[in-house]
Amino acid sequence: MHLSKTISALLLSITMAVSASAQEQQADSTGLPGDNFSLQGALDLFKKAGSPEEFEKLLNSQDNKVNNLDLNGDGQIDYVRVTGKKQDNVQIFVLQALVSANESQDVAVISLEKTAENNAVIQIEGDADIYGESTIAEPLPEAENAFNDSPASHGPSVSSPDGIIVNVWFWPCVRFVYAPAYTVWVSPFTWVAHPVWWRPWRPMPYYEYRPYCVHYNTRYVVVPTRRIPPARFMYRPTRVTSVTVIQRNRIVVNNYRNGRLDNRGGYRMDDRQSNYGGNRGGGYAPNRTYNDGGRYNNGNYQPSRTYNSGGRTGNYGGGNNNYQPGRTYNGGGNRTAVGNNNGGSRQSGGGYGGGRTYNNGGGRGGRAARN
Repeated sequence: MHLSKTISALLLSITMAVSASAQEQQADSTGLPGDNFSLQGALDLFKKAGSPEEFEKLLNSQDNKVNNLDLNGDGQIDYVRVTGKKQDNVQIFVLQALVSANESQDVAVISLEKTAENNAVIQIEGDADIYGESTIAEPLPEAENAFNDSPASHGPSVSSPDGIIVNVWFWPCVRFVYAPAYTVWVSPFTWVAHPVWWRPWRPMPYYEYRPYCVHYNTRYVVVPTRRIPPARFMYRPTRVTSVTVIQRNRIVVNNYRNGRLDNRGGYRMDDRQSNYGGNRGGGYAPNRTYNDGGRYNNGNYQPSRTYNSGGRTGNYGGGNNNYQPGRTYNGGGNRTAVGNNNGGSRQSGGGYGGGRTYNNGGGRGGRAARN
């Protein structure tokens, strides 16, 4: 009887310990969809793959424990396809989950740049609608292939972790995609046309999936710095989001973002794309891309122009004029306008012409106003 009580007590203790461990691991979960896709694990598989096609196969292998996504809630793992894009020495690889016959959702994008003859850098950025905010990961520096990317030659910046990056040129997949005969990989698979080898499986609970993520995290690190700026502008016009995914995760994503407000009350996510509204005051805007840093013109990025409050905006009010930068006049005043009396504004092509005021105190004298 005494032995039976001892065994029962021991089993109870083990059960409580396991339960406490599971609860602790569950507490680390943000509740976001990104909890179930390891960015670090995806980079590790890219390192092992010999080509983007093989990388896609590794991503969708149950044994690798990288993809645990069930974005549509059907009780089965979502297939993640890989689509590449190339511009000069920069390449991106979009990781996109198939949600339904009509919808897909970008999960992350890998950015890769060849910076020298035998040098390349890589990062992966998780989509803000999956991770709550854009989350960037890269390989941890290693003694044999790390180098300093800081522009400083001395001082604190030299030893800063942000300035030390890993040369990934000797990764097999990297060498493959920069070979002269390489054709950009675009996955042929869809919701109704999966590869014959793929069989979906049931997703694991987070407490069971988390240890695999921790394993990958020992070799890759989350960083605040984008190493390859052109990749961001290559990707933005092609970004894809799913209405189903956004509606299913609206509350948890908004709660997460509310918790990320800084002390000034501003939103911490810089130029991040969001379809959830919430802190930015906007409503749901499917597939909308926010281009804060520049514009695309025939596929080429052009930096945004800064509008000067003293300048003229040609298209303001429906006119056909192009934007003309504001001009600042030194010497105590502005040039007088040719137009209506008292420096009134004049119309040009239906648009606002930015009235120029008289200056009686200095500067360049204007022509007499005409009535």
